[in-house]
Order: sequence, then C-alpha cells, then structure tokens
Amino acid sequence: SHFLCFLLHGFSNRRYLTTMLKQIEGLPEGINFPLALAPMVGLSHVALRLVVRDYLPDQARTIWPTEMLSSWKLPKEVLGQTNETFRGPNEQDLVPQILGNEEEPIRQSIQSLQAWGVEGVDINMGCPVRKALKHNYGVALMGDPEYAAEVVSMAARSSQVPVSVKLRAGRQNDLDFLSGFVDGLVAAGANWICLHPRVGEQKRRGKADWSQIGYLKKRLSCPVVGNGDVQNIADYHRMKDQTGCDLVMSGRGLAARPWMLWQLAEDIGLGLSSRPGEAAPRTPEEEGAEYGRALLRLIEELERYFTPHEAMKRLRFHLRMTNMWLDYGHSLMKAMNNSPDMMAAKLATQQFFSKPQRMSASSNLVG
Repeated sequence: SHFLCFLLHGFSNRRYLTTMLKQIEGLPEGINFPLALAPMVGLSHVALRLVVRDYLPDQARTIWPTEMLSSWKLPKEVLGQTNETFRGPNEQDLVPQILGNEEEPIRQSIQSLQAWGVEGVDINMGCPVRKALKHNYGVALMGDPEYAAEVVSMAARSSQVPVSVKLRAGRQNDLDFLSGFVDGLVAAGANWICLHPRVGEQKRRGKADWSQIGYLKKRLSCPVVGNGDVQNIADYHRMKDQTGCDLVMSGRGLAARPWMLWQLAEDIGLGLSSRPGEAAPRTPEEEGAEYGRALLRLIEELERYFTPHEAMKRLRFHLRMTNMWLDYGHSLMKAMNNSPDMMAAKLATQQFFSKPQRMSASSNLVG
C-alpha cells in the first residue's frame, strides 16, 4: 500500500522531481522545499519547530517562523533568552514575524534580529484580534493601504535581509482592493507575499478562498506563499496545483501532522535518514500512532527549553489546537488538563497511545 501511495503521489506530481530541491527563486538563499510551518502565537515556538524539523529530509531547506514578536518589546529583550525567541542548536533559516507600525521600534527590532542571524523578517498584517484593529497593526493595516506600504518601507530601509508580508484577504474581500494593496507592498520593498485568504472577521472560520492566492501568483513577479486550510498532504498538493504558489504554509495542520514534510519528501522520491527503511505514515491508524510519537518528542523539547509552568501551558495549548484530528482527541485533552505536571502528562500520553488511535484527514478547525 505504501508503494502504491508513492506511485500515485509521485507520478501525479512528477514535475516536482526536477524542481523540488532547486532554489525557490526570490526566497532566502538555499530554500528549496516548498512546505513550511506558519507563524502562530503560542505554537510556533522552538519545541514545535524542532519536532517538525525531525521530518525534514537532510537535503531540504525551508523557512521557519517564530512566534509573533512585538517590535515594541523586542529592542529591550535579549534574543535567545525569552520564551518567544528560544532557539535550538544550529537552527537555521529563521524568518521571524514581527508586529509593528512605528519606524524606530521596527528599525531597532530588525537590527537585533539581523545580529541574531535571521534569514528574513516577516511583517504581520494578518493578526485579526480586536486589539490589532484598535491600535492599527496586524490586519488593521489592510484598512490603510498607504500606511501599510509605509510600514513595509520602514522595514526595508532598515533591513539587509529580505522582508516579507503575511496578510489576510483584508476586511473587504475584494480582488481589486487586494491587488492594489499588494502592489503597494511590493513597490515599498516586500520581497515576497504570504496570503491567508480569509477576511479578518472570519479568523479561522469558514473556508479559505485559494483562488485569491492563484490570482496574486499570476499578477506578481515576486514569490507568493499560500496559507489556509492545509490540513493534510492532499491539501498541500491541491493548493500547489490550483494556485501555482511558490511555497505552501500550514499552521495548525502541520502542528498536528509534522510528518507532512516526510510525506512530501517521499512523494518526490526522498527518504528520511532518521527513519531508515520506514515509510511515511499514511493510514488513519499509522497517523494516529505517529501523532503519539511526535507528542512525546514535543514534551521532551518543552521540558528542555521552558520552565515547568510554561511547558505545561504550551503543551495544553498545543493539544487544544490539534486534538480535533484525533478520533478521541477530547479524551486526551481531558487527561492533559487533569495532569498536574509534565511527568503526569507524559504518562497520560503513553497510556492514551498504548491503544491504537486514528486520525481524521480533516476537521472543521474549531477548538
């Protein structure tokens, strides 16, 4: 069955074989693998990044996020010594995401990040929370195209590394508005654009309109990254085929299924040196078992980098954001909420996955 899966994926995506591990033009030097983790508050921290990296083939490189970083706080912090900036040994290809709308904090933040050794800086124009609307940052910037372009210009003037922008479909969900808005960002110095095609008010509800990603890809000469509703490897292939985007970002889907990187590698004929002779999990039962293995690895990394309180908080949040793909994920979530410490959480995880578990291909993403 694994061989048949390989044939079906491999032959249907045969064009990737000659292009997948070549430089993706317009992205930082050496980036050649078109699937990446999306930046997420409370999720895209060092522990999850290291777990996901376990599934990336040796020859492959992609971009890696941090949690969202505040440009007002960053200049006062020592990078590498805060929960949001903990970094694994030899972690490369970081493209941290910053939130801001004022030139001096943005300039100081980018200087700090460059000294820290990042490969790019991403400007957040997609945060849909009420506070962002009130203070004119995040998705609120999409209501003011000229000022949004000026924010990009602020970053580009201060940066020696590429500057990208991650945005939503705006508050208007209007293609003419979107194209004019993005044209302004590119003219101001954005090196690539990542689009999550939901309006801010939708947050995670409803369906992402992938046609907007394809629309931007046809119009822009810079790279376009697609994001939204990529829950499994089939979704990755559909987005790539339907939109032609240069790279696909997955948020909670990849947090729940970090082995999507392995599946994609296998689809294009690459192996995983850390799992020699093994095939990537594909069936609901195989994926259920792999979720348990990945979760135990996550617990190890959380314990390594965070205080017990912070580790437990992040573990519970991870489960809250990803348990809905497990058939009985609510039971695991309940066990985790009842665990007083990380040791108890590890035992609860081992007990839950001592019995076969199944994963669904998709969920309504509510939870």
